[in-house]
Amino acid sequence: MRSILIGVGANLPIANNKPRKTCGAALFELEKKGIQIIKRSSWYYSAPVPKSKQPWYVNAVVALKTALAPEILLDTLLLVENEFGRCRGKQNAARVLDLDILSYDNLTKTMYSPARNTLILPHPELMNRAFALIPIRDIAPNWQHPTNKLSVNELIEQLPPGQSINKAIDAPGFFGTEFFGNSI
Repeated sequence: MRSILIGVGANLPIANNKPRKTCGAALFELEKKGIQIIKRSSWYYSAPVPKSKQPWYVNAVVALKTALAPEILLDTLLLVENEFGRCRGKQNAARVLDLDILSYDNLTKTMYSPARNTLILPHPELMNRAFALIPIRDIAPNWQHPTNKLSVNELIEQLPPGQSINKAIDAPGFFGTEFFGNSI
């Protein structure tokens, strides 16, 4: 089976829905589009990277199963972001939803994506982000970075200092059980 890891995050509410509920609904939408979610990490709350005054993020990582090629998967993720009201503007701005391909079947290349122009695999900032690496360790503790072959634990040990991240408590009815039962 392919090893496809997707980062999920948000730090702005949509209407009365908190970011964590939005992230859960986005995963449900991916399933409706035929992307099978195999595993989900715990939810985490993390300070913005780079540091800013915007709200903290809720983050998780999911392992997927899909027949979609990487560039088509990216286009699908961007479509879901748009469906949830994501407006791209300033880099590192606060957002209602962020879906990123972190790693796709250990590919190490840059490709063209019609919706985004460029897709770099693995994600170029992956090694610098606690909010991605710590959730990866939850669901793929033996994962290795496709380029440098470092384990997820080695990458976590080498993270730049100053990143704040806290595990959230999964509550029934607040995604975890609301959208997927206990399967994710």
